[in-house]
Amino acid sequence: MLRIASKLTSRVSSSAFPTRLSPLPASSFRSFTNGLELEADMVVPDAIRMINYALRQWRTERSLGAFRLGCSVLKHCLSMEFTEGKDPKRENSKGMALLTLSTLLYERGEYSEAIEKLEGVQELTNSYLGVRVAALETQAGLHLELRQDDLAAVAADKCMKVVENQEQARDYEAQFVRAKALKGLIELVNGNFDSAEDFFDKSLREKFSDGTAGLSYAEFLHKKQDYPLAKEVYRNVVQGAIEVKNAGRPYLGAGNFSVDELIVGSMCALGQLELLMGNSGNAEHYLTQALSRAEEAYGDSKHPTVGVALTSIALMYRRKAIQDRSSTLLIQEGIYRKVIDILKVPSVESESEDAAPLVDRSDIAALARGAYAEVLSVQENRKDEGEKMKNLAESIWQHRRMSLADALDSETSIIDSRISRIL
Repeated sequence: MLRIASKLTSRVSSSAFPTRLSPLPASSFRSFTNGLELEADMVVPDAIRMINYALRQWRTERSLGAFRLGCSVLKHCLSMEFTEGKDPKRENSKGMALLTLSTLLYERGEYSEAIEKLEGVQELTNSYLGVRVAALETQAGLHLELRQDDLAAVAADKCMKVVENQEQARDYEAQFVRAKALKGLIELVNGNFDSAEDFFDKSLREKFSDGTAGLSYAEFLHKKQDYPLAKEVYRNVVQGAIEVKNAGRPYLGAGNFSVDELIVGSMCALGQLELLMGNSGNAEHYLTQALSRAEEAYGDSKHPTVGVALTSIALMYRRKAIQDRSSTLLIQEGIYRKVIDILKVPSVESESEDAAPLVDRSDIAALARGAYAEVLSVQENRKDEGEKMKNLAESIWQHRRMSLADALDSETSIIDSRISRIL
């Protein structure tokens, strides 16, 4: 642990961490497939090649020029003959282009535009049901990250209605479970655990324990303190998402519900659970994997998802130090300082009526600052600095159902890196 920590405090690098997961044991879960991917005969190959090229250009360079090129390629794809008309293959291809365009906009921080592109997917009434579900699921996810919970609930309700009106559709049951799990996630965000239980039925345990629905189900089990089953579901989601990513198949997700965010989010949550179960070695493995994957996906050590992953790692060291009665003050301080630099809290002055929506990750930022304040306060010559940090953390804390102190001490709180919220 100290070897990895020393690298974290000096330079965050994906090469510092292992890149392979240990294989899963034999499981009763099915493989990661229907409802979450498009098969080759469901899309126009030329459209998918253009989509992959646009995303690859953006992910490789991460520059304004690469962003503009990626958007131009996708817009050109949307104007081509192979995405026009009512043929299902063409509508599927058009839907994938819109999902990818939304992802590029999301990763550039242009949330309003990203949501607008997702709304266009609902016009594709002849497309595969999973394409439309993915768009509404992502729309809800973006609203959750923006703390627009009412709008997220509206998107989730619409998703359920779209599915219920397509009972004869291919993979109807999988999409129905996915829509229900989305509503369950919103209940978890709002602290309604009993209501959330109504949306996580045995179908998730027996048939569809994968994708974003699987991750939300695992978080529900995590909160329910059914740790063995939560761990199994988390691992199933991790393995399935990596298989899809490595195979390069068209995954039905975008924005903060893309396959990259799914991998990072499930690893982060699994690492938190492993620490709670007393498996600190496994916790370190998964959390550092999450950090490595986040940096690999976004090519930026200051991407917000990297900051959320780092927060989970720092809190791992904090809890382990408490459990072992050891000191990791220098390690923790180095990580907290990085997190604070990444997750800057928007100032009130930066908001205006006409401005783009600000992504408020203040609870994650406050959690890091609150833990950092503890590190400072135990050092005799830095107590005043620690008190100032504590006051700052409490001033930006916005969680409606628990105090910052409770969140720091809670063993069942979960940092969901997809939506930058604390469940």
